Amino acid sequence: MPETTPEKQAKPERPAVDRKARLAAPSHRPSKQDPATRIANWDEVTNLFDPGIAMQEAARCIQCPAAPCQKACPVHNDIPRAFWLLENGDFSGAANVFRETSELPEMCGRLCPQERLCEGHCVVGKNALPVAIGKLETFTTEWQEAHGGQPVVASVAPTGKRVAVIGSGPAGIAVAERLARLGHGIVIFEAWPSAGGVLRYGIPTFKLNKPSIDRKFAELEALGVEVRTSTRVGEDIDWDALTAEYDAVFVGIGAQTGTRLGIPGEDAPQVLTATNFLVRANLELDDLPDTMHTPLGSPARVVVVGGGDTSMDCVRSARRLGASDVTLVYRRTEAEMQGRIEERKHAQEEGVQFEYLAAPLAVLQGDAGEVRGLRCQRMELGPPDDTGRRRPEPVPDSEFDLPADMIVVAIGYGVDEDWGEVVPEMVRDRWARIVADPDSLATNLPGVFAGGDDVNGADLVVTALADGHRAATAIHDYLVAS
Repeated sequence: MPETTPEKQAKPERPAVDRKARLAAPSHRPSKQDPATRIANWDEVTNLFDPGIAMQEAARCIQCPAAPCQKACPVHNDIPRAFWLLENGDFSGAANVFRETSELPEMCGRLCPQERLCEGHCVVGKNALPVAIGKLETFTTEWQEAHGGQPVVASVAPTGKRVAVIGSGPAGIAVAERLARLGHGIVIFEAWPSAGGVLRYGIPTFKLNKPSIDRKFAELEALGVEVRTSTRVGEDIDWDALTAEYDAVFVGIGAQTGTRLGIPGEDAPQVLTATNFLVRANLELDDLPDTMHTPLGSPARVVVVGGGDTSMDCVRSARRLGASDVTLVYRRTEAEMQGRIEERKHAQEEGVQFEYLAAPLAVLQGDAGEVRGLRCQRMELGPPDDTGRRRPEPVPDSEFDLPADMIVVAIGYGVDEDWGEVVPEMVRDRWARIVADPDSLATNLPGVFAGGDDVNGADLVVTALADGHRAATAIHDYLVAS
């Protein structure tokens, strides 16, 4: 398959570096808003690096030939080459290196769990803080945007082939951009009123500013990609009509259906799924369907159930809505939490209380059915479960109540089960996830491919990107052969 990303730069000559001196160099991190200030706004918490400090931090990279950071990145960004350019003042060149392998470096730099991917494998991190890979990736791409934008990629002759991309999240973006650069006609179908999928509707503005998402779709439009929002396949457009009109289809609908607690009182109006809460807290009405135009109000006491990054997004959003009492309930200990350490630290700084080793039993309601609290039970850790984490087990006679006037459930996401009614012949597994070939992302239906969270379950932005890369290669090969 031809190169689908901006033209690769010639690798710069990199003389041998003094690794011992670099390992002794002090680490740098960008500044952040003070917690007391940031809970009163929705602006990004972390500021961009100062250019001079960014160069110093990039110079901590010891340019090791094995590049374990690159291998640990799901899209294999050439991090050492980018940082060599960055430390030598070529900020835009460094950004272009990230763009060679990623359609969303602005987003991945902010959202990836670098501590268990690139930074977690950084050799410098064995004896000191690892190089701030994510923050530097964000710096280079934002600097480039502020100083002329990324280079224009020459257009190619249209192939006459058309591809429908269902879903405008990370996987759909990757497929659309790569195939558009190869000359194929791309139309993205998005059920929400605005494009972006989980980037817009699942991630709060204080972690990812919305203008970066808007820029991405402006870039796609410049490549000839058409985006049709408020268009749900199976309702607004028939599946059979879609497959008849397009030469191939990519399904990237994500996993947006919130898992329920299964406890009494969960149907109370003030018990919300994480998605319902986050989109109404973080987005303007124009970005929301009519069914979500009811204001959240100003809850004073919010309890969030969960333990991942989404639950941190919820508790931190609740503080920004003005809630004075925000509590997270998690059935294990902090050591078993799978979300980012940085996000937990931010939540703690912002005044969120944590109830570890606790599980919900029932939603407490007043005479009018309003939420007034959450009854919980203390837990203790037993033997490991199939994930390797110790299984939480209830402690007898340990019930306690948490006062609340709003409860948010953030315990996981699944794939929309209604998709089985739209395309009943598409093979799915027992969790309703689409079954796709791990290499080509092809489904059991000819010319239909799928990737991202609807195949893997709720996962990372960068793993969805990696799926999009493999799917784009396979779709291009399919189109050329057909």
